[in-house]
This record gives sequence, C-alpha cells and structure tokens, in this order.
Amino acid sequence: MKNYVKIILQPKKDRSLRLFHPWVFSGAIAKVDGDPKEGDIVEVYSHENEYMATGHFHNGSIKVRLFSFTKTDCSEEFWYSKFKKAYDNRERLGIIGNTKTNIYRLIHAEGDGMPGLIIDIYGSVAVIQTHTVGMHEQKEHFVSALKKIYGTTLEAIYDKSAETMSKQNSLIMENSFLYGSQSESEVFENDIKFYVNWVEGQKTGFFIDQRENRQLLANYSKGKRVLNTFSYSGGFSMYALAAGATEVHSVDSSKKPVNFL
Repeated sequence: MKNYVKIILQPKKDRSLRLFHPWVFSGAIAKVDGDPKEGDIVEVYSHENEYMATGHFHNGSIKVRLFSFTKTDCSEEFWYSKFKKAYDNRERLGIIGNTKTNIYRLIHAEGDGMPGLIIDIYGSVAVIQTHTVGMHEQKEHFVSALKKIYGTTLEAIYDKSAETMSKQNSLIMENSFLYGSQSESEVFENDIKFYVNWVEGQKTGFFIDQRENRQLLANYSKGKRVLNTFSYSGGFSMYALAAGATEVHSVDSSKKPVNFL
C-alpha cells in the first residue's frame, strides 16, 4: 500500500465522514502532515489518528474531495471497480441496454463516488469532462476502464475538459481524443433521433439532464402550438412534434427563429 500525505482533522470533525460526506472543508483540518500539491492523493484521519477516507487535495475552502472510504492504492483496478459499479447500477435501472435511448451519464461526480468527474455516453462514444486536477491526472485509468467495460462497442473517447479545468484551476489545455476520432454521431433518446457534436457542442455535447423534462413537455403537446425559446439543439421541439403538436416555433441561442411544421 502506498504512503500518502496525512490530513488530521480537528476534534469531533469526523462525523460527516462517518456519514460518507465527500468533502473535507479547510476549517475541519487540524494538521497536514506533509506538503501536498493541488490534485495530490491524500488520506484523511480523525483527531485520534483513525483512518477515515482517501481523496484529492485542493487549494480552496474544500480541501479534500473524497473518492474512497477504505484504504486503497488507487491502482488501475481500483478505478475500474468504481466504473464497473456505476455501469452495473445503470444497467439494473434499464438505462444501459435500452433500445429506445443510447444517451446517458455514466459517471456523475459525487453521485458515483468520483467528485470532479463527469462521463457521458453517446452511443459508441464516451465524453470525459474533469473539474479537478486530481481527476484529470487519472485520465489514463479512466480510458483503460472504459475500454475494458465497453469492449469493441466503444469507438472513441473524447476529453472535453479544457473549459472546466481553466475555470477551476487556471490550466491552459486543449480538448482532445484519448481514443479514436469520432467527432459526431446520430444518437437517440426515447426513440427520437438527435445529431450530437461533442467537439463543438455545449457541455459534453447535449443536455442529457433534461431528458425527463423533455418527456414531460411531450405529455402536454398533443394538438398544441408550441413556442420553444432558447432552444439550443431543439430537443424540446422534437419531443413536442413527436407527441403530436400541430406547430412548433423555436429560437436558437443566436436568436434565429427555427420553425418545425
């Protein structure tokens, strides 16, 4: 097992970690046993020197973002196990292997025990977006895990972290393909087809988190005239049309009207 810098907590500041909260704030720290740099892996201990968790060190009010509550060497196998757990959870929920939808979020930061990491799947392509130096430095493990889990069905992995990393850490970098080179694809959500370009599009390419809201709009659209303002990709418009709207008017981000009749 590797030796990591120890973060010692103030007395009675370990309760949140015992409840598996993923953050350690600066005010909870009594002592840093070493000189960790931004993104370094550190271990957190109670004031009584009891191991509590492992995470990435940060220069900010949130000093440590935790990704494990058991001792770990943070090996490739460790990261693979976390990815596989996230994959299996979504498979059980019917998100993976869904014949009507092949767009979904595989890794949702703290929700999957990996603060600072987002990975969205668009059919045969994975788009990675890191928000912390620590997660960015583990990219090679993420690529390995994705290829191992998806096998030949995975055609490309795109790192779209330049903007998020520059905002959080003032790092200058460029987005790039970590595997393959597919920059766009026709994918589907609830049997509605979308053309997604993760290289030029916002976020990771599409607003996946609005899937349920798009479906909700569809429930009220039959026989209606619909105005979709600030439509970006026209997702809500497509759902309204598919649900039987008689007329749909959209305005994209450039304020140009787009009509769907």
